[in-house]
Amino acid sequence: MDQISIIQPDDWHLHLRDNEALATTVPAAARGFGRGIVMPNLSPPVTTVAAAKAYRERILANLPVGVSWEPLMVLYLTDNTSVDEIRRAAECGFIHGCKYYPAGATTNSDSGVTDLANINPVLETMQEVGMVLQLHGEVTDCAIDIFDREAVFIERHLQRIVDDFPQLKMVFEHITTSQGVQFVTSAPENVAATITPQHLLYNRNDMLVGGIKPHLFCLPVLKRNTHQQSLIEAATSGNKKFFLGTDSAPHSKNDKESSCGCAGCFSHPAAIELYTEVFDQAGALDKLEAFASKNGADFYQLPYNKTSITIRRKAWNIPMSLPFTDSEIVPLGAGNTVNWKFEQ
Repeated sequence: MDQISIIQPDDWHLHLRDNEALATTVPAAARGFGRGIVMPNLSPPVTTVAAAKAYRERILANLPVGVSWEPLMVLYLTDNTSVDEIRRAAECGFIHGCKYYPAGATTNSDSGVTDLANINPVLETMQEVGMVLQLHGEVTDCAIDIFDREAVFIERHLQRIVDDFPQLKMVFEHITTSQGVQFVTSAPENVAATITPQHLLYNRNDMLVGGIKPHLFCLPVLKRNTHQQSLIEAATSGNKKFFLGTDSAPHSKNDKESSCGCAGCFSHPAAIELYTEVFDQAGALDKLEAFASKNGADFYQLPYNKTSITIRRKAWNIPMSLPFTDSEIVPLGAGNTVNWKFEQ
């Protein structure tokens, strides 16, 4: 097969940052995609409908002329989120979910929820109004090994949430483990998951063997190859519970390569091609459209995009770096050859 045409896909988990970064991230996010769920972990975070509306306007102001792409906004949950704000979000028409970050789990998450019990009234209201809960599913207990944080979150918290809120629609974001796959597969229909290109293409050996590769550092962190294989099987299975979410997260080259580093992979410059590569290698190109274009829309109860895209078998190299604000950014897979090419 030399080309594949699919309904225009959507990205159900992405980061754009703000202000001058939007000039780079918005066009990249719109490359090949029709819509994108925009994460709210700015500084300060997007905690109100008014803040989401203002952020959405800044995003749209950076959309290239003639490009049709819709940012789907999200509220950031804190210990102080009110049920009234959830009701306003449900009524506004442009907010499609609320994000749970454990305090301190990832970039700009210090304002996150300190104890899930603190937001029980909010979760009850979300269940009532049909708002999707998006979960960063990790514990932040310093006694828990970083490679075990997702599995422990499932044991300590996720099963309880599913049991206590049986009608609450929830997305277990960027799952990274076989335990995550197993939980979502066996959970009720109101539970789904997104899978990133980095967790399908790489494992922790790729990040650590032969010297640390800072541009592969993300949170949740890359896991063993056995977990990687579980994710590939889930993504390419045709199971409607799994769908595309890049978690594309821009950081400048200087920040990624600093002594402290930072978590996040900027995958948008080649996102749809990287997913296509995974599905091709798995002999599952016939399953790509469901994963990329249908499953997420079905879960969020949105119509499929009306246009389609064509991805052709054509070798090309991902750029080593791209301009970003006053610096540069290194995309996921920089310098690597990809065998599929989407051309607008």
